[in-house]
Amino acid sequence: MKNFDKKAFSFGFTLGINSSDFTVFQLEDAYENYGLVSITNKSQPGGQLGILTSLKLGTPVLRLRLMPCLSFQERVLEYRSTDSLNFKNGISEERINSTCLDIPLTFIFKTKRFNNFTAYALFGGQYSIDLQSQQDASQNYIDPFIKLNRYDIQGQLGAGVEFFAPFFKFAIELKYSHGIQNSFIQDFSPVAKPVDQLYNKGWWFSIIFES
Repeated sequence: MKNFDKKAFSFGFTLGINSSDFTVFQLEDAYENYGLVSITNKSQPGGQLGILTSLKLGTPVLRLRLMPCLSFQERVLEYRSTDSLNFKNGISEERINSTCLDIPLTFIFKTKRFNNFTAYALFGGQYSIDLQSQQDASQNYIDPFIKLNRYDIQGQLGAGVEFFAPFFKFAIELKYSHGIQNSFIQDFSPVAKPVDQLYNKGWWFSIIFES
């Protein structure tokens, strides 16, 4: 497929795994007011699958790619506190699950093809809709949960390598994403009071097929 990158459009699909996490900012007076010693964020594994459309921007080494995906994510916040009333034994763990429709739009900068191999770097942004969001749900103060905004915008950076087979192109890609807006909703539940801001972040490993 020596003329593959000369095509104006190409189409394909992707599947992969992700590691989702938060950047956490707690209130400066969280210890004095809530007895909070620390909040530890723990990344968790997930997966994604999607389709893609790629557009050549004048030259084979520069492309614009739209790759809507359905992703499954989980993040964990571990609280350590001196407040045994709201945090049993001083420790509480909150798991936040999300099923997201992610719409990343990225620019691809490629090397020139060497035999059946190219490498590339990418940067762009992603708009995400959390289909599992509980932002409008009534809080359960017996078993409280963290509320996140349904919509999020993230910046992305990454790199990948491509291999050309007889009938398709195969790529392996790794990228990092980080939210550019605070996703946290403060509703003054016991698990929310000590938190100031939460930003979504994560690593995405994808296998991509194009034809």
